[in-house]
Amino acid sequence: MAKRKSMKGDACPVARSLDAIGERWCLLVVRDAFDGARRFGDFQRRLGVARNILADRLRLLVEQGVLAVQPAADGTAYQEYVLTAKGESLFPVIVALRQWGERQLFAEGEAHSQLVDRQGGQPLAPLLPRAADGRLLASADTLVNKLAEIPL
Repeated sequence: MAKRKSMKGDACPVARSLDAIGERWCLLVVRDAFDGARRFGDFQRRLGVARNILADRLRLLVEQGVLAVQPAADGTAYQEYVLTAKGESLFPVIVALRQWGERQLFAEGEAHSQLVDRQGGQPLAPLLPRAADGRLLASADTLVNKLAEIPL
């Protein structure tokens, strides 16, 4: 399999983000960490992924500072993977992917898991981009200020 090109030095934040956590198993590990998975076995049971792939993705997420390894809370010899502040800041990304999937990938009335507010049990309001003044924004209302390219 061909090695993918690193985007660590790319000027685009989307490219750098995908380089760091964009592989599907990474995002599913993060999703499951938000759902309470902490041990290697928990992730493997939930995801059904091969052990070597899971070990690689956990290592990558630790290297990226998304997860941290700590001794098991129950005092056993196991270690646990916990979300760091950097990892916790991915919550809106996971919610946005979930909401997009609910709208675009399920038929009307088709059953699927649902993220709800723990306090009231209600589904979350849609995440929508807003301007600094609170206005809702569509893609046509935005532009990317790209870095000037240096001629060769």
